Amino acid sequence: MGKKVNWVLDADIRGFFDAIDHGWLIKFLEHRIADRRVLRLIQKWLKAGVSEDGQWSKTEVGTPQGAVISPLLANVYLHYVLDLWTKQWRTEIATGDLIIVRYADDFVVGFQYRSDAERFLQELGGRMQKFGLALHPDKTRLIEFGRFAAENRQKRGDGKPETFTFLGFTHICGRKRQSRGFIVKRKTAAKRLRAKVKEVKERLFRQHHDPIPDQGLWLLRVLRGYYTYHGVPGNTECLATFRTLTARNWLKALRRRSQRNRMTWHRFAAIVDLWLPKVQILHPYPNERFYAKHPK
Repeated sequence: MGKKVNWVLDADIRGFFDAIDHGWLIKFLEHRIADRRVLRLIQKWLKAGVSEDGQWSKTEVGTPQGAVISPLLANVYLHYVLDLWTKQWRTEIATGDLIIVRYADDFVVGFQYRSDAERFLQELGGRMQKFGLALHPDKTRLIEFGRFAAENRQKRGDGKPETFTFLGFTHICGRKRQSRGFIVKRKTAAKRLRAKVKEVKERLFRQHHDPIPDQGLWLLRVLRGYYTYHGVPGNTECLATFRTLTARNWLKALRRRSQRNRMTWHRFAAIVDLWLPKVQILHPYPNERFYAKHPK
């Protein structure tokens, strides 16, 4: 927040968890862990191998994605490969504002100037290669994004500003309703929404013979959890879509119980109002929650 961002680097590391170099990882861990016994245990775990269909294979690089310790080791690895390097780059090379947001191996970088963005992207590729990593050529892109993106692109005849997806949200250049000031709109990524709707639908059809209160209690928890993560300002439409599709699939599942006594919409509407919570925006705008400043 409060940074002058006109360009965004939407980066993707190709096969990150499968490409972590064990030698570099142990060196990084030695900066933080003095107990050699702990380091030996981690080395044994990294070299334990993988068993698939009864066949054991040795692992020379990478950590099993999904394992409990993998996210922790991934954060340590990228802290030295990316975070500290970016901090130094911002201090010594950048001519304008630069901000990076990273979660595990997903990260986006915002720049004030295009020249900084292009140089950073070029040098980032070399930095990644040094530690056995590589940016995905098809999923890594530099886009014009920010307060002046729409105006600048309109002058060039390039159409609307591009969007990018990060942590399940599609980020869009938008305007406030009243003041028409710039705002970053966040909407649930369409792919993420479809996947969740499908997941809930499949379970509803599997358990359609369960008592309605049991199904309703489960759906109550699902929607509350969904609102807790996706309930950000400006995302009301996506939340309402998820609730509507969930209710529709629930009705279809209940109607499969019997061919004689079909569930009517009038009766079902009361069940929906009882068990499915209304759409809620549970998060404030980012500038109300935190205001992060990074010293040059």
